[in-house]
Amino acid sequence: MNIGIIAHNSKKSLIEDFCIAYKGILMKHEVYATGTTGRRIEEVTNLRVHKFLAGSVGGDKQFTEMIEREDMDMVIFFYNPVMIDPKEPDVYQIVRSCDRYNIPVATNIATAESLILGLARGDLDWREQFRDED
Repeated sequence: MNIGIIAHNSKKSLIEDFCIAYKGILMKHEVYATGTTGRRIEEVTNLRVHKFLAGSVGGDKQFTEMIEREDMDMVIFFYNPVMIDPKEPDVYQIVRSCDRYNIPVATNIATAESLILGLARGDLDWREQFRDED
């Protein structure tokens, strides 16, 4: 499965901790991330991450395009709801695209853990069948 991971600057440490904790699950899948997030995940986990540009220079648009092509199976997007910065990736556009294309999305640690554990159990296998029908 293709897992997209993106995080605002104030949530980079949290996404690193998440990826360290769930490295065993993530290593069985393809991980995609915006540039800075992807680099940081690689550094702390040694996972191979397909990196887009940094979110602030178009990586969020590349990320969204992959969602719109229905090539993403799950998205984890840790953002700071208190500080929405126009230079940060657009959370609303990404979440809207996930909703439009029925791609599971988590925007906080509680939901992300539920999704990643569901992925490990096979709860998201329907995504592969869904993609095969296209």
